[in-house]
Amino acid sequence: MDNNYKPQIKSKSKTFRHWFTKKHKSKPHSSVYKQFSDDSGDESKEDVSFMSTEMDPCILTGELRIFVATWNVAGRSPVGSLAVDLDEWLNVKESADIYVLGFQEIVPLKAKTVIGGEDMTEATNWNLLIGQILNNKYPMTSERYNYLNNALGETSMTSVEYEEVNGCGRYTLMASKKMVGVFISVWINTSLFKKYSISSVKVSAMACGIMGYLGNKGSVSVSMSIERTSFCFVVAHLASGEKKGDEGRRNHQVSEIFKRTTFSRQLQDECMPQPLTILGHDQIFWFGDLNYRLYLENDLARELIKKQDWSALQEFDQLRQELGDGGVFQGWKEGNIEFAPTYKYSTFNSNRYSGTIPSRAGEKQRTPAWCDRILWYGKGVKQHSYFRSESKFSDHRPVSALFSTQIELIKSDDAKMVSSKQIEQERGKGEASSTLHSLIYKEQEASINIKQKQP
Repeated sequence: MDNNYKPQIKSKSKTFRHWFTKKHKSKPHSSVYKQFSDDSGDESKEDVSFMSTEMDPCILTGELRIFVATWNVAGRSPVGSLAVDLDEWLNVKESADIYVLGFQEIVPLKAKTVIGGEDMTEATNWNLLIGQILNNKYPMTSERYNYLNNALGETSMTSVEYEEVNGCGRYTLMASKKMVGVFISVWINTSLFKKYSISSVKVSAMACGIMGYLGNKGSVSVSMSIERTSFCFVVAHLASGEKKGDEGRRNHQVSEIFKRTTFSRQLQDECMPQPLTILGHDQIFWFGDLNYRLYLENDLARELIKKQDWSALQEFDQLRQELGDGGVFQGWKEGNIEFAPTYKYSTFNSNRYSGTIPSRAGEKQRTPAWCDRILWYGKGVKQHSYFRSESKFSDHRPVSALFSTQIELIKSDDAKMVSSKQIEQERGKGEASSTLHSLIYKEQEASINIKQKQP
């Protein structure tokens, strides 16, 4: 996939549709064949038409609802009282098929956490709390989940119980990856395993912080295929700073993440080749604390926020200019922003932005900005909502988006479902998978060993 690709769709889609209508005078009877109209009213309708017509009408397709969200939690640990905020953030009443959650600063960005070994305690605590919320506060027990883990702090599912409780599908952890404070957690409704082939679940981390190679900044990514459609989810935490020229550092880090992120080959890839880079995927979601700021003085920005004039404020947004000028995210899309900037809120009074007069001594003066963003790239993607939540847990507000995506289905004789048997064969040496309980125990044991080795 070329990041410089500029789609030209209207003439081609009309020509193809004219040919297809002429060649196939009767409509297919199967409901999985999608019919697309030529209607183009407002801008959002044109976007939907563009995304839909990229899917070949001759191809069998399915549809998924994907919830993507990002939150910089400012180094704070999840606590039980956070469950209410998480419930509101994940909007569980409008359930999705897949939840992809990205976090930044799940640990304080201090020398000990950046340079030292990975401690998975906080990642495990977040996963436990997320699992309880997604499963309607039903306690997650270790017997329900099997995991494969290693010292690099990654977790991917090796088997799943196709159990449905009270007729409703349960959510299970599909993949998880931590690098210092950047963390991704992907959850999937287990009912999908009965409907679709899900394969090649991989994770990757790319550090581009201090000296260009430390993990205080960078990304963690998950690659997976559902039927014949490949997905990539990238959570990033980019360079901070609102001085002129800081946006160039962020642009450079984006380029480095594109360039240096790779996914390993697996044995089953020989039968169905899988993408090894971010841009090789069919549908890509890039989200996180991207740290792009406003080209605007603090007082003027706050005045526009007071008026809730989001359109005027977006004219000064650095990331919007990158998207419009064809910078590092050329060809990417972002939904319309109709909410207040998500950073930086006061740690003394989380109802107001930091530095608001009268400010307290020691409070940082920051121009409010939309640091927390969700972008996407690829065909067959439609965004239904883009919003922020109002949790006061951090100096950032969480941001979420709900998408529907079309996937290309494969023939039943080509399907290769992810199963514990296949994974055991690939692992080859009989390495036993662990339950969540043993995973937590190993993480705690590793943390103790690391602490004992430190002077």
